[in-house]
Amino acid sequence: MRWRGRRQSANVEDRRRVGGKQIATGGGCLTIIVIALVLIFSDNPLQVLQQVQTQNPGIQTQAPSGPTNEAEDELAAFVKVVLADTEDVWNQQFTTMGGRYREPTLVLFSGSDRSACGFASAATGPFYCPADEKVFIDLSFYDQLRRKFKAPGDFAMAYVIAHEVGHHVQKQLGITEQVHRLRGRVSQEEYNEMSVRLELQADFFAGLWAHHAQRMQNILEEGDLEEAMRAANAIGDDRLQMESQGYVVPDAFTHGTSEQRMRWFRKGYQTGDFNQGDTFKTRNL
Repeated sequence: MRWRGRRQSANVEDRRRVGGKQIATGGGCLTIIVIALVLIFSDNPLQVLQQVQTQNPGIQTQAPSGPTNEAEDELAAFVKVVLADTEDVWNQQFTTMGGRYREPTLVLFSGSDRSACGFASAATGPFYCPADEKVFIDLSFYDQLRRKFKAPGDFAMAYVIAHEVGHHVQKQLGITEQVHRLRGRVSQEEYNEMSVRLELQADFFAGLWAHHAQRMQNILEEGDLEEAMRAANAIGDDRLQMESQGYVVPDAFTHGTSEQRMRWFRKGYQTGDFNQGDTFKTRNL
């Protein structure tokens, strides 16, 4: 991705130098493993994060983490450029729709931090907290993408950020609240389906961002789209379930299959049309 020398967003809270390290006692380590699967690209981390805090009082935040390194600072600069690109695209989109885009804040932390949605750790992966309209990310997730998920490349990370910003767009449009109101009113299987639709729409929005950022800033280099597609493929529910438990339970999907996630990202990129991304009116996802 072409990003060097371009505008960096000012809507960033860099807490890496004042962050803490996580201490887990009792069943804390097992809980971290579980929420790592639940919260990667999660639309609603609030309940899970608060539940983890309640059940694991041994999880704490302590001393400052110290200085960052040059490679991490470069990655932080990259993230700020990507966030700036999302601001440019969504400001334009909201203006076209006759509205005003409220830019989110991105929080960089190291090890552990607190959000309005509860405890945040590197193990949870990047997530959007609708309560404070902030995207939280530990930059070590870049290494997880490369090593654990076999999805290397800077544009894979850009896709992650654009997806989380897509959740902010949903929050601002009232879509997130409509889905969350259904919790407890419909069966768990029906709620899971709505969660899948929410996630796939965020994937579409990530693709839409890539479409317009390319037109506005010529950001793409050879292989970038393939990097994003590999990342989308790596975090499909079917693939994660198969890798973690050896079988797939479709009724338990909350984010969509690998094929669905790639397809909706591709659709957003190819069309660049906001109106093509209503996953809630689509019969076959």
